[in-house]
Amino acid sequence: MMKRFLAIALVAIFALMLFTPGESSAAAKKLTKINLVRTTSLCGIPTIVAFEQGYFAEEGYDVELITADSETRKLGLNNGTLPLANWDYAYFPSIENGLGIKVVDGLHRGCITIIVPNDSPIKTVHDLKGKKIAIQELGATEHQVTVVWLETNGIKAAANEEVELIPYGDGNLEVEAARKGEVDAVAIWDPIGAQALEKGFRKIFDLHDTPPFAGRYCCFLMASEKVLKSDPKQIPALLRAYHKAQDFIYKNPEKAAKIVIDKKYINVDDVALAVKLIKNYDYPTYDDRRKGTTNVYEDVVYFSQKLIDLGYLKSSKDAKVIAGKIYQEVKTNDY
Repeated sequence: MMKRFLAIALVAIFALMLFTPGESSAAAKKLTKINLVRTTSLCGIPTIVAFEQGYFAEEGYDVELITADSETRKLGLNNGTLPLANWDYAYFPSIENGLGIKVVDGLHRGCITIIVPNDSPIKTVHDLKGKKIAIQELGATEHQVTVVWLETNGIKAAANEEVELIPYGDGNLEVEAARKGEVDAVAIWDPIGAQALEKGFRKIFDLHDTPPFAGRYCCFLMASEKVLKSDPKQIPALLRAYHKAQDFIYKNPEKAAKIVIDKKYINVDDVALAVKLIKNYDYPTYDDRRKGTTNVYEDVVYFSQKLIDLGYLKSSKDAKVIAGKIYQEVKTNDY
């Protein structure tokens, strides 16, 4: 009887060890603590979804989400305190000049619009010649996007020759400046631009589908070169978590919108608007990756050439040479 009792007790203890809450294989292993930047724009929600869905933890990382502006991200990536962050080709000149950052993946397509008041006479890009355009920051993405669009269409804008680009430091201030007639148009990030479209503005440019940007990544995932070298497994693991999040967002836009809205990550309370924008960003799926329709390198080459043409990239006239400094392929083996 004693042997039988001991056997039953051992089985019970073993069962408790297997099924005790929080002791799953993912949770039981020791997680590596890292910082990643939480987004303040709707287009950057893969970081939040990967965090909230536990995808980072599944890959072995205990992530703390922090806030950081463009320069802080750039410095964090360069010194390795940030392993990975999302940004765009506004970083390309800094990378060309030796900053330790590599583009390693694409994040999404489209997130910036140029808008005008409904009663504005401006209809096309050519109507912007001689006009004032509000931007958030000189040298930042909406500035470079606007310049590339104007220059591609024959309007000299790289040095404010035929337009005046005015920084306001805040998207809401940009919109208010247009309402007051201080500027003629506004280059702006979502969701502020999308919200303004419902309150007296209309769109003349959309990064998602206006040439020369249509069908190309506007935002990339950028990795610390220092981390790529010192911990070769970390960036592939984080990218696998991002891939899960991107696939989830594409297939479940309503659920993704509710995750970021209910937990107050984004200053948006209109779920329908959020879903509409999320669908517009074309987050890549596993199927897209398997089909080879997510060629990040090609987009790095493409935008490198645009920045060469504008004089922002100067070390070579060959976009592939510069792209070789900017892009690094990272194999994740998950699709």
